[in-house]
Amino acid sequence: MQNVCDRFFVLTGGPGSGKTTLIEALQAKGFATAPEAGRGIIRDQMAIGGPALPWQDRALFAELMLSWELRSWHAAHAEPGGPAFFDRGAPDTIGYLRLCGLPVPDHIKRAAEKFRYARRVFAAQPWPEIFTQDEERKQTLDEAERTFRSVTGVYTELGYELVLLPLASVEERVRFVIDQAGLR
Repeated sequence: MQNVCDRFFVLTGGPGSGKTTLIEALQAKGFATAPEAGRGIIRDQMAIGGPALPWQDRALFAELMLSWELRSWHAAHAEPGGPAFFDRGAPDTIGYLRLCGLPVPDHIKRAAEKFRYARRVFAAQPWPEIFTQDEERKQTLDEAERTFRSVTGVYTELGYELVLLPLASVEERVRFVIDQAGLR
């Protein structure tokens, strides 16, 4: 049995494509949001000297990402009412593992199949003009492009409809997402 929630909208794509900025703008408009797992995990692991870092133990990092995504899904599910926007979802964990050439454990596949989001998934394509690296984002633009292909491939395999975000201002992206999600 699948737990489908048509009010849960995922924003996926490679790093540095404007997903988090868009999520923050949607939150400022009053929409419920769930933050990206990766950055939060990296910050916490660096603060405590933990091993679950993508440059140290990728499999452990993926397990924590999945845990974060499921917790976000359950937290949003417990809240009645309007839509929620997620900065990535459980299927992104599969995309990450594939990108790293690591096996995808059965429990991660089951999680992506069981904990579903709205059919329309917003995909932020690589955008070289805004791509930057920092302390937490160490990927190159090439890796960001490969990440985009990997995660969007997983969503397609799982039967989601990908909607490419325009390479446009944050305000234009917000209007686009609201329109495409049918929230006007």
